[in-house]
Amino acid sequence: MTAYRHRVVMALFACLAVGFARWAPAAQNGWDPDELRSAIRDSRDRVATYEREQRGLLETLQALDRSTSALRRNIVSVQRRADEASSTLSRVESETASLEQKQSATKRAMAARAVALYQAGELGPVALLFSAEGIGDLLSRMHTLRRFLDHDADLLDRHRAESKALLDAEARAREALETRDEALADLRDRSSELEGERRAKRRLLARLQGDRTSERSALVELEIAAKALEETLSSLEATRGAAATTIDMPFEALRTLLPPPVVAPISKRFGRVVDAEFHTKTFHKGVEFAAEMGTPVRAVAPGQVRLADWFRGYGKIVIIDHGDEYFTIVGHLDEIRVGVGDNIKSGRVLGTVGDTGSLRGASLYFEIRHGGEPRDPEDWLVSSRSSASS
Repeated sequence: MTAYRHRVVMALFACLAVGFARWAPAAQNGWDPDELRSAIRDSRDRVATYEREQRGLLETLQALDRSTSALRRNIVSVQRRADEASSTLSRVESETASLEQKQSATKRAMAARAVALYQAGELGPVALLFSAEGIGDLLSRMHTLRRFLDHDADLLDRHRAESKALLDAEARAREALETRDEALADLRDRSSELEGERRAKRRLLARLQGDRTSERSALVELEIAAKALEETLSSLEATRGAAATTIDMPFEALRTLLPPPVVAPISKRFGRVVDAEFHTKTFHKGVEFAAEMGTPVRAVAPGQVRLADWFRGYGKIVIIDHGDEYFTIVGHLDEIRVGVGDNIKSGRVLGTVGDTGSLRGASLYFEIRHGGEPRDPEDWLVSSRSSASS
């Protein structure tokens, strides 16, 4: 009995002096930088080529837009990782505070028992037993003494469990802190790279606006891009499959009834444009809406998505097949939210307004085609001419 009591006392004092081990796990990055490196390297190579040779503006802008898009996606991912780590850290810190309070209460109870055992002396339990006045009293005292010993053992077990839980919580807190700090460092790096890509694009566009020769070259490239779009539409028409199941009304019947793809004024109209200085003629086959970056872009009628990807000169585009050789195109998107083959209803969000492929900043390009021929969207949209701005 005395030997067991000594072991309990020693264990109590030892546990009161226990220290916490250090643990520093290596946080994992969690994202593959290959796409970013490749996109940024390609954009910088193309910018250098353009500045050296003054050619391939649309390809240069697309490379910049691609790297910018990849950086934005990565920034969103890294920000989410940082937020999750911050949330975990806050939760674990609260858990740690609760565990520390519990362990403090356990330590006080252990200290009180250690003092009581010390005051009782080595022969305390023996004296307690031999002072019994009968067999019944002896059994009762033995039962009481056993309860005290079980209580002391429970205190030890509880302290060990609380110490382990506290160590685990502190380790998780350190891991969350390291993850958050790494994510924030990544966020700063990616944001800096994103701003560099934006500066490069602004520099190119400023040069374009101040150089008439470069502007005319850009117009030629845009004409080539428009022809490439026509060829793509012809190819889509030739490979048309079954009619989209969501098409309930012929597109032709929707003339003057189509809702606009965005709620914004038209900043550039359909039709022929004559350069006042050089008298060169170009034909604008769609309209542009002066919409803000991130504005939702909606389908104007039911149909089927036939293309949802990058397209030189138009940035990210979505082409909808409405049947009877009618197509609508939305371009300069920042984000695409549909996929090829999707059957969509009118009003479905196709993506968001961006500045990809745009020479003017954020805007939405919108085009209607029938049998390969462009149609003036303002003849189809509800009250568009009365609300449009030149």
